[in-house]
Amino acid sequence: MRAVIPVAGVGTRLRPHTYSQPKVLLNVAGKPILAHILDSLLQQGITDATIITGYMGDLVEEFVTKKYSMMKVDFVEQKQMLGLGHAIWTGRETYGDEPLLIILGDTIFDVDLSLAFETGCNSIGVKEVEDPRRFGVVITNGSHFIEKLVEKPDEPISKLAIVGLYFIKDTQKLVNSLSKLISDDIRTRGEYQLTDALQLMINDNAKFVTFPVDGWYDCGKPETLLSTNRFLLVRKPTELKLNDSVIIQPSFVSEKAIIERSIIGPYTSVADGAVVKDSIIKDSIISYGAKVTSSLLENSIVGNNAELNGHFHRLNIGNSSTIDHS
Repeated sequence: MRAVIPVAGVGTRLRPHTYSQPKVLLNVAGKPILAHILDSLLQQGITDATIITGYMGDLVEEFVTKKYSMMKVDFVEQKQMLGLGHAIWTGRETYGDEPLLIILGDTIFDVDLSLAFETGCNSIGVKEVEDPRRFGVVITNGSHFIEKLVEKPDEPISKLAIVGLYFIKDTQKLVNSLSKLISDDIRTRGEYQLTDALQLMINDNAKFVTFPVDGWYDCGKPETLLSTNRFLLVRKPTELKLNDSVIIQPSFVSEKAIIERSIIGPYTSVADGAVVKDSIIKDSIISYGAKVTSSLLENSIVGNNAELNGHFHRLNIGNSSTIDHS
C-alpha cells in the first residue's frame, strides 16, 4: 500500500506564518503537521509514500528526507495549482496497481484505518456535519454503497461530509478517471476535482463505501490550528517537570526548550529551541527557536525564531519577527 499526500498549497489563510514555510511544516503540539501524518502512517505499517509538493517544496523534501529516512518517499512537484484531482494525477507515475491511501496534508486524523482497509472495496472517510455546504458530500443507496458524490452542494442533500481520507483499491481506474478529467478539461469551480474523478469511477461500476472518521482536525486556519493543538495535547501531554516554572496540563514542552520563571498551559505547546522567561502562556503555540520574555499570552501563535518582549494578550506573529513592548 502507498500513501499519497498532497501538500502543494500556499496556505494563505495561515499567513504570516506561511510566508516563510509551507503550512504542513507549521508546529502543532510539538511537531510539524506533516510529522503527525507520517507518524500515523508508520503506526499502520505504511512505509511507501508519494508527497505532492508545490509551494516551498524543497523545505518539505528536506524535512522528510532528514527525519523519515525509514520511509520510501517519492516527491513530485505540482507546477500548477489546478485542484486536488490534478495533484493526485501529477503523482501517477509513482504508483502502479498497488492500493492507495490519499490523505490531505493539512488535516490530522484520529481514526482506525483498518475500518477502511477491511471493507474489501474502495472507501471514503466521512463525518456527519450539520452544514454540509462547505464540503464534498456522499449519497448512499440502501445497500450502503456510495452512488453519488457532490462537491459543496448548494442544498443540504446529505450530511455525510468527505473529510479528506480515501482508500483506493482500483488504482488504475482512478488514474484513468483523472486522466479523462484532464484530457476533456472537466472542471468544477475552475479546478480538476478528485470527487469528479471518483464519480467517474462509480459510473464505471467501481464500488465505494464509507467509513466513519470521528477525529477530524483541520489545520488550515489559525483558530483551527489552535483547536487541533488543544486536541492533540489532551491525548499526549508532556511529563517534563521544571524547577522554577509550572506546567499546567495538558501541555507540551520540548526538552530542548528553555523555560524560566514562567507558567505554561493549559493547552500550550513549546517547540525545540524555544526560550520562555518571566511569562504566562496558555492556549498557544510557541514555535521552533522563538523567544518570549515578560509576556502574557493567550490564543496566540508565535512563529519560528520570532522574538517577543512585553505584555501582550493575543498575537499571531510570523517567523523571524521581533516585537518589543518593554
